Amino acid sequence: MVVELLANSAELTQQLKALGVDGGGVKILASKAHTHIISIKDMHVGAANILKQDALSIGADLAVPKGTVIAAQKRVDTLLIATTRELEVLARKELAQPFGLKELAHTLKEIAHIKKPTQAQIMGVINANDDSFFSGSRFVEADAIKMIEKMIDEGADIIDIGAVSSRPNAAFVSAQEELERVAPILGFIKKERLFERIPLSIDSYEPLVVQKALDAGFKIVNDITGLANDAVCELCAEYDATAIIMHMQGTPQTMQNNPTYNSVLDDVYAFLQGRVEKAERFGIKDIVLDVGIGFGKTLEDNVTLIKNLENFLRLGKPLLVGASRKSMIDKIFPSSVEERLPGTLALHLEAVRNGASIVRVHDVYAHKQALAVQKALL
Repeated sequence: MVVELLANSAELTQQLKALGVDGGGVKILASKAHTHIISIKDMHVGAANILKQDALSIGADLAVPKGTVIAAQKRVDTLLIATTRELEVLARKELAQPFGLKELAHTLKEIAHIKKPTQAQIMGVINANDDSFFSGSRFVEADAIKMIEKMIDEGADIIDIGAVSSRPNAAFVSAQEELERVAPILGFIKKERLFERIPLSIDSYEPLVVQKALDAGFKIVNDITGLANDAVCELCAEYDATAIIMHMQGTPQTMQNNPTYNSVLDDVYAFLQGRVEKAERFGIKDIVLDVGIGFGKTLEDNVTLIKNLENFLRLGKPLLVGASRKSMIDKIFPSSVEERLPGTLALHLEAVRNGASIVRVHDVYAHKQALAVQKALL
C-alpha cells in the first residue's frame, strides 16, 4: 500500500480523471476539496441558529458568538465554513427559511458557482511623463514607441499608456497639458496602426484625452476615478470600449492622508458594485474591476484586499491588480523602487491565485516567466 498527500484541488482533479472516475463524479468530488470561509455580518439571531443547525447537518459549520443559542443578542456576526458542495446543499435548504435566509441562499449559491480565471493577462505600463514614481516606466515619444515594441516582444497582452502621475501627492495636471504630453505617442500609434498588434489602454479620466485615445485605436479606458465623470461613461459606450473601474479613496493629492474604512472589503465592494451599475446604465458592455492597491489604503488594507480578491468575483467581472513596485513592498521589506521586483512578483502571483485576471506591471518579461511557472504548479 502506498500513501500520497495531494497538494491542491487541481491535483485532485487530475488524479480523479486518472482513476477513471466519470465526469459527474469528478465534479462532485472536486467540489468537496475547496473550503470557503464566509463572513456573514449582522444576522438575525434566529437566522444564525437555523443556519448553524442546517450547516452541522451536512458537515459544514457556522461559528457564532457565545449566547447565540439563547438569543442573548438580536443581531450577530458569524463565520460560515463549508466546502463548495456543502454551500450548494445549504443554499437549497435555506430557500424555505425565514429571517432573511432566503436572500442569503441566493448569495451562497452565487459564491459556490464562482469560477476563478485559469490564467492572467499582463498589462505593461508606459508613462508619457517625467514624474511617475518609477523612473523605469517614463518615456518620451521615440523611447515610448521602442518600449511598446519591446513589451510586445516580451509577451505583454495589453499596454497601458498614461501621461499623469497618480502617485501620492502628485501635482495636478490640466487636461490640456495631459493631452500635449500623450498626443505625439497617440499620433504615432494611429499612423503605424499599432492597435492592430496589441490592445491599448489609456490611463486617464479626462474626456478630452480619452476621446483622442479612442480615436487613435485604443480599446480600453483605465479610469482611476472609477467612472466618476459621466462624459467618460458616454465615450466608453459610444466607442464600445472596455472600462476599467478602480476604487480610490480621495484623490492622488489626499488619498494617503490617514485612509480609514468601516470595512475595507465591504466599502470597496459597495463602491465597485455601484459603479458597475452606473456603467451598465450608460450601456458599457465590457467592465474590469480594480480594487485600487495603494490608492487610499494602508498596508493592512492592501494585504486584506489581495488575500480576499475572490470576494470581488461575486460582482461577475474580471479583476485587475496593480501592485507593481508600490510602497507597500517597502513597508514589508525596506527597499527602493528599483529593488521591488521580487516583492511585486509575490503580490501579483498571490493576486492571480486569488482571482485576478490581469496584472498591471512595469516588468513584462519577469511576469511572463513567473506566471508560466505558477500555471504549471497550479
